[in-house]
Amino acid sequence: MSRRRKSSSTPPRERRRFTDEFKREAVRRLNERRSEGGTLAEVARELDLGENLLRGWAQQLTATDESLAAGYVETPEQELRRLRREVAILKQEREFAKKVAVYFAKESR
Repeated sequence: MSRRRKSSSTPPRERRRFTDEFKREAVRRLNERRSEGGTLAEVARELDLGENLLRGWAQQLTATDESLAAGYVETPEQELRRLRREVAILKQEREFAKKVAVYFAKESR
């Protein structure tokens, strides 16, 4: 199946490529900000990256690079704040999913 490009006035955006050094620096910055109470979304916005992309780098690099995993120690208070933020985000996502399901259920009738 071939894909057709829609005719538009703007050319398609070229796929960006990131060096390993940039990825490591982004993850280091993410870990630093998290220790200060920052969020992944804030760091992703600052670096003009998608949240899922940055999250994937963090998981990949932390799993393979012991210095990144060992360099970040969370205090119990930081962990509690982080977990509460994650729970709040998950609750928002669940509510959104419910609304989307209702919308599509109405549309399919």
